[in-house]
Amino acid sequence: MVRSKRPAVHAGYFYPAEKRELIEALKNAFLHELGPGKLPEKPGSYTGNLIGVVAPHAGYIYSGHVAAHAYLALAEGGKPDVVFILGPNHHALGAPIALDENEVWETPLGDVEVDFRVSKELASREQIIRFDFQAHAYEHSIEVQVPFLQFVFGEGFTIVPISMMLQTPEAARRVGEAIAGLIMEKGLRAYVVASSDMSHYVESRIAAEKDKVAIERVLFLDAEGLYNAVIEEDISMCGPGPVMALIYIAKKLGYANVRLLKYADSGDVTGDKSSVVAYASLAFART
Repeated sequence: MVRSKRPAVHAGYFYPAEKRELIEALKNAFLHELGPGKLPEKPGSYTGNLIGVVAPHAGYIYSGHVAAHAYLALAEGGKPDVVFILGPNHHALGAPIALDENEVWETPLGDVEVDFRVSKELASREQIIRFDFQAHAYEHSIEVQVPFLQFVFGEGFTIVPISMMLQTPEAARRVGEAIAGLIMEKGLRAYVVASSDMSHYVESRIAAEKDKVAIERVLFLDAEGLYNAVIEEDISMCGPGPVMALIYIAKKLGYANVRLLKYADSGDVTGDKSSVVAYASLAFART
């Protein structure tokens, strides 16, 4: 039986399309001077000490070293059964909050199964969440996370991709509470990856000042405060919805210890600090 497969649309653009080159790029992200400085060890059993991370979604050359901090934290938390990946919808296509109808996601490292049992249960719990091919067809914010997951966990895990075009606090709360309820009631060994970049195309100094305000709200698990900061301070954060959803999940499940793992910007790579895109990795833990 032929299963529907989402191809690696952005392979060769956001990350290498050839397997060996991709593995090398991932290794370099972890060993980069701005990365964690070590490769993840083979993950042990799922500990439940961590519920999720915020990770950036730019090209690996610009943000992979920041994302590596998040994925090292996940590796140290042990191997999950399922990973919910929430990303912003850059193309404004498809349903406002969309699960993918494909059964498999393809990357140069191989195929990853979409957990349809969990996806269907999630859609049945919250009517704002619907299945939609279009929302995922061209989107990179979720796709770029999958090779990182494969690199640290290998095989034997599934994903639930969720594209968020609607990124209001209310939508994020509904998505977050539905996911949290499902994790809690089904006893899922799960992680949540909230895909987001920070300030876009401003001077590095200004990006850092603005992003500090947003990050402080995340550290205090203040979803509405994050949303208000983004609006009031004109912070061009690309993914407040996924981050707010993760905040609601963490609060519901008792993961109150939020740590900023790394903050950097594209100017750290290009040398041009006059107009940057900034990135942050954060981890949501019990203690």
